Amino acid sequence: MAAAATMAAAARELVLRAGASDMEEEEGPLGGGPDLQEPLQLGVLDITSDEFILDEVDVHIQANLEDELVKEALKTGVDIRHYSKQVELELQQIEQKSIRDYIQESENIASLHNQITACDAVLERMEQMLGAFQSDLSSISSEIRTLQEQSGAMNIRLRNRQAVRGKLGELVDGLVVPTALVTAILEAPVTEPRFLEQLQELDAKAAAVREQEARGTAACADVRGVLDRLRVKAVTKIREFILQKIYSFRKPMTNYQIPQTALLKYRFFYQFLLGNERATAKEIRDEYVETLSKIYLSYYRSYLGRLMKVQYEEVAEKDDLMGVEDTAKKDILELTLGSPSLRSRNTIFTLGTRGSVISPTELEAPILVPHTAQRGEQRYPFEALFRSQHYALLDNSCREYLFICEFFVVSGTAAHDLFHAVMGRTLSMTLKHLESYLADCYDAIAVFLCIHIVLRFRNIATKRDVPALDRYWEQVLALLWPRFELILEMNVQSVRSTDPQRLGGLDTRPHYITRRYAEFSSALVSINQTFPNERTMQLLGQLQVEVENFVLRVAAEFSSRKEQLVFLINNYDMMLGVLMERAADDSKEVESFQQLLNARTQEFIEELLSPPFGGLVAFVKEAEALIERGQAERLRGEEARVTQLIRGFGSSWKSSVESLSQDVMRSFTNFRNGTSIIQGALTQLIQLYHRFHRVLSQPQLRALPARAELINIHHLMVELKKHKPNF
Repeated sequence: MAAAATMAAAARELVLRAGASDMEEEEGPLGGGPDLQEPLQLGVLDITSDEFILDEVDVHIQANLEDELVKEALKTGVDIRHYSKQVELELQQIEQKSIRDYIQESENIASLHNQITACDAVLERMEQMLGAFQSDLSSISSEIRTLQEQSGAMNIRLRNRQAVRGKLGELVDGLVVPTALVTAILEAPVTEPRFLEQLQELDAKAAAVREQEARGTAACADVRGVLDRLRVKAVTKIREFILQKIYSFRKPMTNYQIPQTALLKYRFFYQFLLGNERATAKEIRDEYVETLSKIYLSYYRSYLGRLMKVQYEEVAEKDDLMGVEDTAKKDILELTLGSPSLRSRNTIFTLGTRGSVISPTELEAPILVPHTAQRGEQRYPFEALFRSQHYALLDNSCREYLFICEFFVVSGTAAHDLFHAVMGRTLSMTLKHLESYLADCYDAIAVFLCIHIVLRFRNIATKRDVPALDRYWEQVLALLWPRFELILEMNVQSVRSTDPQRLGGLDTRPHYITRRYAEFSSALVSINQTFPNERTMQLLGQLQVEVENFVLRVAAEFSSRKEQLVFLINNYDMMLGVLMERAADDSKEVESFQQLLNARTQEFIEELLSPPFGGLVAFVKEAEALIERGQAERLRGEEARVTQLIRGFGSSWKSSVESLSQDVMRSFTNFRNGTSIIQGALTQLIQLYHRFHRVLSQPQLRALPARAELINIHHLMVELKKHKPNF
């Protein structure tokens, strides 16, 4: 600690001395002249003043002691005073060298000073020039702003003048009547293209003048008279032309559609009348409505009258109902052979080829030509006439509606009202005729086909975007549906009230009433599949219930259960076959009769096996019941009965099966159904004999000697296959 303090004191003294010697040296070399002898004013740097703070010196000394060089000097024991003088000497030498360098370069420094002075003069002149330029630019900028303001004002005046010129040009162009317009309106025929072009120009000018008059333009008075005279002339020529076209519709044997189509090329004529002479436009429209209304009414009344002359002479009458007695056996034969004559009552309930009228190809086929059909002695059912009549009505109505919308420039309610003004009388006449015909119509298939024709025509009208006939279709359906339901209910009632005892001799073959029902039901179901209607299915359901009840009532007239079952199976099979041929396999009717047929077939098979194999059936059922109750010991007392059954079956089963097969084939009119029944009976017989084998395998009967006489199951199956008929 003492050594450190001593070193610090020595360093402080060294610094003080070095400062004093520096000041003396500065006064020595530079103080040669009398002017440089003035004392230095060091201020805060004066270390000799009383204000010098030694504490700061201590801080600097402490910092210097941290220097590596000082540490090294102290560590090597260098004398600080000697080292300080050496440093001062080196500094003086460097200073002297620096002064000599400055003296050597004094000329260059003087030259540099002169150059700097010259540059200052040049820069001063440049500053003066730039100041002049700045003042000039300021004046030019103000002139540019002035010119820009003047240019903007001139641009606004130009746009205003151009706008005024455009407005005035439009006004003048709209008011001036060119010579070409006057010449075309006065002299050119209305059918020439230039007349139509100048008429459009006249309409535009008349509209422009009306608009300017509303604004109070005085110049309109100069051309109003000319335009009025041209308008009157144009209206006169257009009125004569259109009325002449309309009057040409009235000529006998004229196809009015040709001049009607020609009018569409001049539809602007009517638009011109609407805008310039509404009274004349109304006159033309009223004349058109009156003329076309009479033409359509006359045409359809005549066509309808001639069309009804080619209808079948023999039509369904009030007594042609499903449950009405028909003893003529030839009717069934004619129906079986597919005779199309309506003289047979059965054909009233048969669809045949009549359903083709609603096929896509027939639905939109060309309409019937009555006089051609009369020459060829062709006759048609009512639904064919109905289709032809309403297809003609649909086609003409669509064309008329579209013409009205396009020529008379109407749409929506206005188009609907104008269409009914033209076609209303014709539609009313058609409805009255249909209502009159339906009042005495009892052909349910014809009415039902007409309903579906209307449904399809309504869709076609919708696709053609013609809604004007919607109300008419609803009115037609409102006539057809109640009549169809009434006829269907009459048939239901006729079947319900039929007394089997009044139908003549009994026969196990299919009854003609069930055949009528099968044909009728399959016809309605096949038609109804495209446009399902719940009400129709309900009525058919009622009819089916009554037919099933009728079949049961007739079956009850047979004395034996076997004959009853044969009758039921034959009728169910026939109805099911007809329905599956035309209706969908998953329809309610098909499913219902399939269940009835299966139940009665199973019952018949049991009835069929009962006479020859009844004892075997009874024993097997009794034995199985005893085994199930755990009373198999009671079978020991049945040995004699079992022996008799084994020997009886072995001796008679072949003859019994042969008799059974012949009996089945004689009983059923459908050979395929008979084959199925025989197959079911033989299968059930094999199952019965197999169950008999299982009973005999019980311990109580296993030692029975007669078991050796049992027929092998596989042998029995092979033998029974020989009795299976093939068709």
